[in-house]
Amino acid sequence: MSVSFFLCLEEKIISLTNTIILSNGIMSNIKLLNIVGARPQIIKSSAISRAIRLNFASEITEITLHTGQHYDKEMSEVFFDELEIHKPDFNLGVGSAPHGRQTAAMITGIEEVLLTEKPDAVLLYGDTNSTLAGAIAAAKLHFPVIHIEAGLRSFNKSMPEELNRIISDHSSTLLFAPTNAAFKNLINEGFRPENSPPYTVDNPKIYFTGDIMYDNSLFFAELAERKKSPLLESMALERNNFILVTIHRDINTDDTGRLEAILSTLKNMAAEYSMPFVMPFHPRTINSLKSGLRNLFDDLSNCSFIRIIPPVSYLSMTLLEKTCGMIITDSGGVQKESHFFRKPCIVLRKETEWIELVANGTVKLVMPIRSP
Repeated sequence: MSVSFFLCLEEKIISLTNTIILSNGIMSNIKLLNIVGARPQIIKSSAISRAIRLNFASEITEITLHTGQHYDKEMSEVFFDELEIHKPDFNLGVGSAPHGRQTAAMITGIEEVLLTEKPDAVLLYGDTNSTLAGAIAAAKLHFPVIHIEAGLRSFNKSMPEELNRIISDHSSTLLFAPTNAAFKNLINEGFRPENSPPYTVDNPKIYFTGDIMYDNSLFFAELAERKKSPLLESMALERNNFILVTIHRDINTDDTGRLEAILSTLKNMAAEYSMPFVMPFHPRTINSLKSGLRNLFDDLSNCSFIRIIPPVSYLSMTLLEKTCGMIITDSGGVQKESHFFRKPCIVLRKETEWIELVANGTVKLVMPIRSP
């Protein structure tokens, strides 16, 4: 793990410690509640867990709550096993549901754990419904919220993730921005970098720390090569000679016209260029194909250049990202990792929260036109 990442984490931990000491006037062991629900959050939390285990084991007690937002074993549980991450102390098992019902169930479960465990602070990641639920539950019960990946904005409030980001940031006490643009976004929304402790939700502290996933990608890339290299041979893939595709956002999966336009185009490209396309699809995408586009699903399954596979583990995904020739995705995390591994990336959205990737040429935004 890089020195820069440890410095970044040390700053987080020191900030948290100082905040609690100044607020309570005493020095004690800190109880930190990690809330995760989706695969990227599990991976991000693993970096924090490693830093605590290696450097702050005597100062911090870590508790992990998994909301169960990703309910497929391949989407979550396998990561704890494969990456040797501490398994959750609590699992709400919420699963898939409409936004309101899912978020409400999460808030109810998180609130019960907060009242039982009484942590000194709650650590949240990213912009999922798990993030939103954790922020609302903790802030309303007056537990300090720490938000990693704060300040990211796509400036499109029709995306549920954008609303989650904004509400979570404005419910937080400590905010850690991964990019300079994200840091500036927070300032533009009224956050003051010059705030002095003790920090509270009304007197929050913002930091420009860099990206937690950069170091995680480097940390796990070597492990992926050692553990998962047979994956390429099993799918008859040559390094740097296949295209990796992920599609999971509801704007693409729930609109069958748009999904048909995307996948029909990719199928034609694969055949025209005799190029393998590897598609580890989210359950939502598979369900949309089977229920609304069965003929297309069958065509894709029968195409010799298309490999539709179930969701893969984090190490397998890391290997695919590192060894592909190009990435096509609607994922914020995957487009970011394309930059880490120096792969060109087409993003199937009209905007991105990672605007630096567009500016530096890694990412090209493409808004698909739905089939009639």
